[in-house]
Amino acid sequence: MSFVEYGDTIKDGDTAIVFLGHESMFPVKVQHGTVTQTKYGVIRHSTDLIGKKYGSKVTCSKGGWVFILHPTPELWTMNLPHRTQILYSTDISLITMMLELKPGSIVCESGTGSGSLSHAVIRTVAPTGHLYTVEFHQQRAEKAREEFREHGVEHLVTVTNQDVCKNGFGVSNIADAVFLDIPSPWEAIGHAKSALKAEGGRICSFSPCIEQVQRTCLAMEEYGFTEINTLEILLRVYNVRTISLQIPDLGKAAEDNSSAGFDSSSASNPGSPCTDVQAGTVQFKSGVPLRDMVGHTGYLTFATKS
Repeated sequence: MSFVEYGDTIKDGDTAIVFLGHESMFPVKVQHGTVTQTKYGVIRHSTDLIGKKYGSKVTCSKGGWVFILHPTPELWTMNLPHRTQILYSTDISLITMMLELKPGSIVCESGTGSGSLSHAVIRTVAPTGHLYTVEFHQQRAEKAREEFREHGVEHLVTVTNQDVCKNGFGVSNIADAVFLDIPSPWEAIGHAKSALKAEGGRICSFSPCIEQVQRTCLAMEEYGFTEINTLEILLRVYNVRTISLQIPDLGKAAEDNSSAGFDSSSASNPGSPCTDVQAGTVQFKSGVPLRDMVGHTGYLTFATKS
């Protein structure tokens, strides 16, 4: 099992996603002799999972069923254990595009955190690219290394435990892109410039507060970055539902349709504007926004090394 290569069959040691519904899923590490409890009953790894194909419908001990899905960066973002606040797919999609990432790209990241963005970057730059990720917190760095190894991507990522603001990324003049998600990104701009290739490299900084953005932009200008641009993404989700609306009673149409320029045949046409409108309701499909909308997550500041 690998997050960058698809496998058909569930194997011992794999990380799989147990899908109970669109709002209910969780990751599980597949192991011989292990059982997983769900609200539909027990899943026995040895008999119910190992050897089955990903996407299989598995019946639990109480008669209910779940689907077992192959892990992807998108599913991992929705189900990973939170060690820090994470980036979600809305921001990640724009980051990977605006940093111009592609297979073979070299990327520097700080900090690693829970690895949400890291998995997406690794999948994007595979099979010949590489991610150098720096995490200040030692336990989080060790946990990230463990997860990358379990997910079959350790050959595509190097995890370093150090302070990027003081010690940098540990590489020079090789990165195509740098991503910063730290409390004081302006202190790491100089190290980011050193890590980027000679010219044309891209940088992105994620900050929740506009004061952080202001100081970061000033630092970018000081170090000669150009095309500095700050964005904020607000996602509004719509559900498609059947809506019933009352038809207003506008009274009878004019009795003499001929005076309005219509012949008698048009009155029998349901689509004619002169058809009598009866009071009642009509049903139709409509996009309805959710009552709650995800608000501000953070500001994304992009720039180019000139």
